[in-house]
Amino acid sequence: MNKSVIQKVTAASLLVALGIIYGDIGTSPLYVMKAIIGEREISELLVYGGISCIFWTLTFQTTFKYVLMTLSADNHGEGGVFSLYALVKRFGKGKLVIPTILGATTLLADGIITPPISVASAVEGLGDVIPGIPILPIVIVILSALFFFQRFGTQKVGFFFGPAMVVWFSMLFILGFVQILEHPSILKALNPVYGYELLVEYPHGFWLLGAVFLCTTGAEALYSDLGHCGKNNIRITWIFVKIALVVNYLGQASWLMTQGNTFLEGRNPFYTIMPQWFLLSGVIIATFAAIIASQALISGSYTLINEAMSLNFWPRVGMRNPTNLKGQIYIPSINTILWIGCILMILYFKNSSNMEAAYGFSITIAMLMTTVLLNYYLIYIKKWNRILIVLIITVFVIVEIAFFIANVVKIRERWMFLFFELFIFMTMYTWFYARKINNRFLKFTNLVEHTQKLDELSNDDSIPKYATHLIYLSKADRNYEIEEKILKSIFSKKPKRADVYWFFHINRTNDPFTLNYEVFELLDDKVIKIVLNIGFRIQPKVELYFKKIVQNLVKNKELNLHIRPDGSTKYNAEPDFKFIILEKFLSVENEFTIKDSMLLHSYYMLKNWSLSDTRAFGLDKSDVEIEEVPFVYQPIVNLELERK
Repeated sequence: MNKSVIQKVTAASLLVALGIIYGDIGTSPLYVMKAIIGEREISELLVYGGISCIFWTLTFQTTFKYVLMTLSADNHGEGGVFSLYALVKRFGKGKLVIPTILGATTLLADGIITPPISVASAVEGLGDVIPGIPILPIVIVILSALFFFQRFGTQKVGFFFGPAMVVWFSMLFILGFVQILEHPSILKALNPVYGYELLVEYPHGFWLLGAVFLCTTGAEALYSDLGHCGKNNIRITWIFVKIALVVNYLGQASWLMTQGNTFLEGRNPFYTIMPQWFLLSGVIIATFAAIIASQALISGSYTLINEAMSLNFWPRVGMRNPTNLKGQIYIPSINTILWIGCILMILYFKNSSNMEAAYGFSITIAMLMTTVLLNYYLIYIKKWNRILIVLIITVFVIVEIAFFIANVVKIRERWMFLFFELFIFMTMYTWFYARKINNRFLKFTNLVEHTQKLDELSNDDSIPKYATHLIYLSKADRNYEIEEKILKSIFSKKPKRADVYWFFHINRTNDPFTLNYEVFELLDDKVIKIVLNIGFRIQPKVELYFKKIVQNLVKNKELNLHIRPDGSTKYNAEPDFKFIILEKFLSVENEFTIKDSMLLHSYYMLKNWSLSDTRAFGLDKSDVEIEEVPFVYQPIVNLELERK
């Protein structure tokens, strides 16, 4: 879907935005007020102060920073930390890589707690309808089913998301509005003075910011989903969403103020404001909203990894497109990691109250990293007044550092997250910097300049014939170029004599089912380059495509291939093809520093775990030869060797 389409504002586009964008932030009323009150005695200072902090956090952090400012930092209609990095990386001179990796890492890592906390908070309402019902197994079944159905895509049920979220936000508004009518003075809580008094006068009030922050955790995901709906649709729907959220928070606070100086004792004010006759329906609607929230986050994780692969921050992994929409991608390995992580979270924490204590820490880091990148965007691309930028960014940093400090105490409850986050961070760091080292040694050459030598080799009968058709996969997108290492493979040591040398380049298109090719003859019947244009939904089967292309050329009597032997014999009718895959390995001739040794060895270990070229391009192993190429990065300089 191009930028002009997603920027249009229609009833349908607004409905789509409601269904895709607000799952995370929209389900926060399920647990935010419960987290703020906790086991504390209900008081006016606590309730009014909590509501004030929520309202101004949504206003400043979500509305001002993300909806109004950050959404403007779109990269051809796309949003998210990687899109923002792609916009400003040329101005950062390498300084923005670590903030980008940190932002992506923390956003992805917190993804394994959002589905469990949302679904658990929703399903726990069943305990009020059916006392003693086992909540944990129900949550595990819902989460497992959700991850299982990812492989089929969400196109068939996606049309349901928008109307379902309209029902959800309408329910939030109505439930809250009815309670406000019972206690209209609760509207005073929107005064920022109450928030200030909570943080300053309430015992340990500052640390309540960790619970308050939960109301805006979906803001970063909101920016990441920009490409699905367009900023105009998001900004318009946010008005409705924010009103519904604030009214519901006020309604919960209104109910709390009728309870006197008591304790919640495990009750959730979100469900207590529902009439008893509506409770079961409310739980069902909340569960659907939680599933939609989880779906949005899972889809966002796929998009994040897909963007990471495009920018060389993540190893190549298997990816599928279960529907005809380019945005609909499914990454089996990420799906498995997220599913295992979510199940472990619910098994470890057991209920939403325990998860609230651990939730939000990583998102504060993600928001800080977005602020760093946004600073460069405002300075170098928007070119705002420097003083104004300093003021805005300083306020953002102060607010987010305050939230970060308030969330630091959550480290004890989430220490196991650190291993997951460290794994993601080190994977991105290693892949990015090691790829940079490798790419410095990747050189292209003009193939036309070497055609005469290839012709001589092909006609040299003193060299044993290696194959009739010799095919190399090339990354060079210029029709006349190939990698230098390919030429070395052909000419060095035992030269590879062939009747025809083919160089095959794959060009991915934005259309789902494109499948066509171009043929460039660089030397008559001898040196040929093929560019295969292939749609994003099609899994490459390079060997089948190549044989079909040759058949078409022979059939159409092109390139004189029809009058040349193809390597087949009376014993074997199959043409003689050989694909060469060049794989680098670390040479023993290197003399590494400790840092470079760890970096490159880790990179090649990840490379071995990632999708191989043979599998990625659909090559049959019988027709493929893997040729290992030594990679010499830091050759040994002082070789001490004495003769006796």
